[in-house]
Amino acid sequence: MMKRNSLNERIMGQMNKKKSGENKNLKKSRFLITVNVLGSAGPIRFVVNEDDLVAAVIDTALKSYAREGRLPVLGSDTNNFLLYPANAGSDALSPWEKIGSQGGRNFVLCKKAMHPQMTEGRSEMIAHKNSGWKAWLNKSFSFKILSH
Repeated sequence: MMKRNSLNERIMGQMNKKKSGENKNLKKSRFLITVNVLGSAGPIRFVVNEDDLVAAVIDTALKSYAREGRLPVLGSDTNNFLLYPANAGSDALSPWEKIGSQGGRNFVLCKKAMHPQMTEGRSEMIAHKNSGWKAWLNKSFSFKILSH
């Protein structure tokens, strides 16, 4: 009888620990955020935990955007995007920052500006660009048209 009671107490203790662990999980603050994507028709809304990282929020926004079939197609690499708070004058959020640290609920998702690298093919295109209609006209009539 004594063994049975101690076993019941252990089980009850473990169940109480699980319940207190569940309560801790429930205490995490969740909130609805709105993410406006530049060039898109409307905002994306979804629920996040306040301790979610900005990189995870960007990933969720990109997946939601793609799942809804929105245009323009953005891609899925979170490293190519920046998340800004919607209130003016703020810098982009760090990908390692917690989303709840800002206190805001409205954000703007922007694609990073990509600087094209000067490749051999690109430099040839730029060099041949001067051999357009002005060059043809100069050759044909043997006089020069000055460019602006």
